[in-house]
Amino acid sequence: MRRPKKHEALLWSIALPGFGQFLNGKMIKGIVFLFLEFLVNIQSNFNLAIIYSFTGEINRAIEITNYQWLMFYPCLYMFAMWDAYRDAEGETTSISYIPFVFGAFSLTVGLIYSAKLRLFGLLIGSVFLPMAFLVPGLVVGFIIHKVILTITKPK
Repeated sequence: MRRPKKHEALLWSIALPGFGQFLNGKMIKGIVFLFLEFLVNIQSNFNLAIIYSFTGEINRAIEITNYQWLMFYPCLYMFAMWDAYRDAEGETTSISYIPFVFGAFSLTVGLIYSAKLRLFGLLIGSVFLPMAFLVPGLVVGFIIHKVILTITKPK
């Protein structure tokens, strides 16, 4: 059986946590991630928050969001993506986790402030603000990853 490429597994995991694990042949892990995805998604009302956010009803999205449950989502999502990416080509000692960790951290910070922080006077909400916070987290993570690789590179 051919091993999927890292980016193929990553993209399937972005589509839905657990799919990258299924692609990698890790069925039990995939089922666990898929179950956790559904559990957190349903308990946090995240799909409704997404619908309300995309239709411009930010206040309604904030009202229906269960933040106690949604706080689990960034780490679950980013960990599932990293796990699928790492398993795709059998990596065990890579430091590829660093951008994913910083992405999860920044997503969580964005989520914490999403009900109150306004940009240009507009309330952004529980969907768009965490997405905006992901970008700087990934950038910092990739910079740190590159620095570590440069420092530890054999001469």
